[in-house]
Amino acid sequence: MSSDTNELGEFLKARRAEVSPRAAGLPETRTGRRVKGLRREEVALLASISTDYYTRLEQGRRQASAPVLTELARVLGLDEEERAYLFELAGKATVKPRRQAAQQVHPQLRRLLDELPVSPALVLGRRMDVLAWNPMAAALLTDFAALPQKNRNYAWLVFLDPAMREIHVEWEGTARACVAMLRMEAGRNPDDQRMAALVGELSMRDADFRRWWGEHHVAARTRGSKVLRHPVTGDLALDWDALACAHDPDQQLVVWTAEPGTPSHDGLRILASWATTGTAPAPSDPPSRVDEEQNNEKRR
Repeated sequence: MSSDTNELGEFLKARRAEVSPRAAGLPETRTGRRVKGLRREEVALLASISTDYYTRLEQGRRQASAPVLTELARVLGLDEEERAYLFELAGKATVKPRRQAAQQVHPQLRRLLDELPVSPALVLGRRMDVLAWNPMAAALLTDFAALPQKNRNYAWLVFLDPAMREIHVEWEGTARACVAMLRMEAGRNPDDQRMAALVGELSMRDADFRRWWGEHHVAARTRGSKVLRHPVTGDLALDWDALACAHDPDQQLVVWTAEPGTPSHDGLRILASWATTGTAPAPSDPPSRVDEEQNNEKRR
């Protein structure tokens, strides 16, 4: 199709020519590049579509769906006006990004947090934003109060905070789960600007996130198990459960617990003492030695 009848393709080519590989978070290569900006296959990779699909879009031989257009707008860094123009060229109704009000933790969940002196707990909102936490969660993971509000996001911390990589003994499993949960939420809210910004930042700054996002795995936030490593208590094999707020399903209380009678159960009590007083009693059997049977069970 000629260029005068394929304005969508020409627009896409022009925009990708303006995005450098470095700006897109792609690794530098020593070989010379034959195109200015991003290659077709690079745009396809970042947008989680096939190169053939994207090539057909540029050539005017394929219709683009609204979710694909949304991903392309993110990858190409389009502003609101350019995004609307992209949708218009594709023959889609202009989808104005929906601006959601900032979430506030529900009072009922806040009360529950305050009633959990020994169990670490968080309230997660949309996009895995950390809306609230109790002292045990801060002692176990990080001082959330010291973080800029924009960085109080569990997925952001898992991928971009080096300390969180050290805390999660099986970091890859946790990170993959975060990607799958974000992917499911993004499917429910394809026009969420803040979700698009979060995915864009993580895609540009972390190659693992970029690759796993492209695999399109999804998961709900319900329950699971993980081993966390703490400098005071050592390894803690913990179960976690996510309880949805009846008044706002987009808010969930996530609580970590340990099986009674295990070293991890004792470790949580030591952590609670440390969080309250700044000192921890010396246990007769150090909780850092999580028994092998329990560890194997939690790492399944």
